Amino acid sequence: MASSPTFPLNHKTVFVLDHSAYFAQSCNQPIEYDVHRSKGSGFIPAAPICKSMWTCNVEGLMEYLRVVSDIYPKGKQIRVVVEGNVFNDWNCTELNNISMSKFAQLGPPKVKQEPQDYSLRHGLSTAVECLCQPTSQQASSIEEGEIVNNVGRIICLTVIKNDSYARSLEEFVLGTIGELNKLAASNNTLPVDKCEINFLHSVPIGQDIRITERPLDELAPQLHRALYTTLSGRHIYNKLIWMCCQHFQLTSTTVTGIPMKEEQNASSSANYDVELLHPAAAHDEMFKSEHAEGLVIPSKEGLPIETAPLKWCTPKSSVIELHNCSAAYRICPVDVNSRPSSCLTNFLLSGRAVMLEQPRRSGTKVISHMLAAHGGEIFIHSIPTSRSLLEDPPSIIEGSGGRVTDYRITAFGDFMKSNRLAPCPPEAVSSLGDKRPYVLGIDHLERSSRFWPLTISETILFNILSELDPLPELLEKKVLTDDEVVECKKAILRVVGMESKNDALPVPATGGSRGKGPKRDEQYRQLWAELEALVGAYAESSENHGKVLECVHECKKPGGDDGGLVVSVSPAVAGRKGMGGAGGGSGSGGGVTAPKKEEKVSSLSEAEAGWQELDRYASMTEREKKDAMQVDKPFQSSPAKKMKTEDLIMRPGGQSLLSMWSNRLHNVHSSRTREFEGRIESGGGKARLYIHLDEQSQEQAS
Repeated sequence: MASSPTFPLNHKTVFVLDHSAYFAQSCNQPIEYDVHRSKGSGFIPAAPICKSMWTCNVEGLMEYLRVVSDIYPKGKQIRVVVEGNVFNDWNCTELNNISMSKFAQLGPPKVKQEPQDYSLRHGLSTAVECLCQPTSQQASSIEEGEIVNNVGRIICLTVIKNDSYARSLEEFVLGTIGELNKLAASNNTLPVDKCEINFLHSVPIGQDIRITERPLDELAPQLHRALYTTLSGRHIYNKLIWMCCQHFQLTSTTVTGIPMKEEQNASSSANYDVELLHPAAAHDEMFKSEHAEGLVIPSKEGLPIETAPLKWCTPKSSVIELHNCSAAYRICPVDVNSRPSSCLTNFLLSGRAVMLEQPRRSGTKVISHMLAAHGGEIFIHSIPTSRSLLEDPPSIIEGSGGRVTDYRITAFGDFMKSNRLAPCPPEAVSSLGDKRPYVLGIDHLERSSRFWPLTISETILFNILSELDPLPELLEKKVLTDDEVVECKKAILRVVGMESKNDALPVPATGGSRGKGPKRDEQYRQLWAELEALVGAYAESSENHGKVLECVHECKKPGGDDGGLVVSVSPAVAGRKGMGGAGGGSGSGGGVTAPKKEEKVSSLSEAEAGWQELDRYASMTEREKKDAMQVDKPFQSSPAKKMKTEDLIMRPGGQSLLSMWSNRLHNVHSSRTREFEGRIESGGGKARLYIHLDEQSQEQAS
C-alpha cells in the first residue's frame, strides 16, 4: 500500500457537552434589553434575566462551528455528542441547522437526573467511537490503497471537581482508545493513532475557579491532554474562540476608520471598527517587513488574542484598478450580529472592494491587504508590499537594492550542464561494483567546484581561459597521463609568454576614475596566485598533478626586488623577467648569472624550444632589441640597463640567444666583405692613415 500525507489534527473534531444538572444553574450574567429604557415617576424596573450555563455552552459551541464553517467550508469535520447521542455525521454540510434542531429536541438539563459521572463517561466513549469512523476524505484514500493516519481532537465542556477526577477521565479515554483499536480490524473502523483531548472547565460568574489550568502535554503516545478554565457567560464564548484560533491557526484583523452613517441621524457619520477572523497566513507577508513592530494591539472585542489594525482606504469600483494579490483567505466577523459588521458585509457583497493600509508613524502609505467578495463569499487578499509575485521573476544579475552585480552567469550555466544527473542504466550500475551512482555524481561535483570564483571582478584566470585550455578540464581528472601533463605545462608556458611580452590582461573595472586600475605587475601577480591556487586544489589527486604544481612554482616570479635578471633552470621555461630557478642566482651590479646545473622540467624538445624563442625574438621591436643588446654584456663595468618589455633568454654556457644570433650575423658579414683596415688593431693600438708618407719624405731629403 502506498503512503499518503498525514491528515491534520483539526481534520476531525468531536464536541462532548456535559448535560448534567450542574449546568442548569444561572451563569449570573444579566441580559441587556431595551424595554422601558426611559425612566419616569412610578417606573418599576424589570427583573434581570440571566442565561443558564447550558445555554452559554451551546451558544459558545455554535460560534465555534460558525467560525470554522465560514473559513473552512470543506475539509474540516466536526461532530457533536451529548449523553451518548451523536447529533450529526462526518459529512454534515450544515452544522448550525442540524445541531440547533437536535438541541431543541434534547432540551435543557434537568435539576434531578442521573449522576453526572455516568453521563460524561458515556459521551467520551461515544466520541472515541466517532474518531474511529472514517470521514469521506479518509474513505477515498483507503479505496485508492493508501495508508491513512487517523488523528483527531475531542473538546469536552464540563465541570472538573478536582485534579484526581480529571486524571480519571483521561485514563478512561486512554483505555477506551486501546480497546477500540483492538477491535478496529473486525469492525471495519480505523484505529486512533493520536488523540488530543481538551477539557474546558467553567463556573458561574462571581465564583472562584479552584482548578489550575494545564497546558497541552503527552499522557501516552496515543493521547495528549490539556485543561482550560473560564467563567461562564460571555467569557466562555471568548475562550472557545481563542481555542478555535489555536486549533485552526487563525488570527484577527481589525478594520479601523470605517465611515458609517449614524442609525438615528442619517445626515451625520462616524468611524467604526470591525474585527475579522481569518487564517494566520494572510499576515505572513506583512510581518516579514522591517516595519512589522507595533502592528498588533489587544482585541477590541475582548477576545484573549491580539489583532492587527488596518486602516480603511477609499474603495475601488473597478476591478482593473485593483492590485495584484498573492493569496486570498475567507474571513468571518467576530461579532456577526453587530451593525458595523452587517454594514461592512453588505457593502462588500454588493461588489465593492476595500483597500487596507498598514499603520505607520512616518513614510508613505503602504497598502498590504484588500477585502473583496467572490461568489457570495468575502475574502481578505494579501498584497505584496515589495515586488509583486505575479510579475516576472527577478534577474540573477539584480543584486540586493537593485545593484547590478557581475556574476559569471554563462560559466555557471556550463557548470550546471556538466553536473546534471541522469538515470543510470542497470548494466552500468553492475559495473560500478560497491560504488553508488549518486556517490560518483557528488564526487564529480566536488572536484569541479574546488576553485570556482563567483564574479568576474574577482578573477583574472577565468577571463583568459582561451590561453589556458585544456588545463582546468584536465585538472579535474583523478589521474593524469604523461601526455596530459605536457599539455598542462604548455598552458602554463603560454602564461609565461604573455608575461614576457607584457600583454594586457582583461581586468574588469572595479570603480574609480576611468583608465586607472591595478598596475601590470600587480595583475600578473594576481594571475599567478590564482593559477597556483587552482593547480594546488588538485595537487593531491595524483603524482602527475603534483608535477604540474611544481611547474607552476618554477615558472612563478619570486618576491625579490633586486631588479636583476635571474636565469631559469630550463631553456623551455626561461624568458620571464626576474624568474628564478633551482641553481640560479643574481649577479653583482644587476648582471646576469647563469645556472650551475640545468634541470629538465618539460618534455619539449630543444628544437621546439628554440623555434619558440626565435619567434619571440623576431616579434621584438628595434628598441627592445637594442635594450636586449645592452643587457647581453654580463661582464661590463657599469650596471646593465633593465629591460622593460622583453626578457633575455639564456642558453647553456652563459650565452643568450641574442648573442648567438649576433655573432652568427657578424661572421656571415665578415666572410663576404673585407674589413676596413682602420679597424684592425696595430701593435701600438693606432692605425696609420698615410703609410707611404715617410717614404716620400726620405726620397725628397736624399
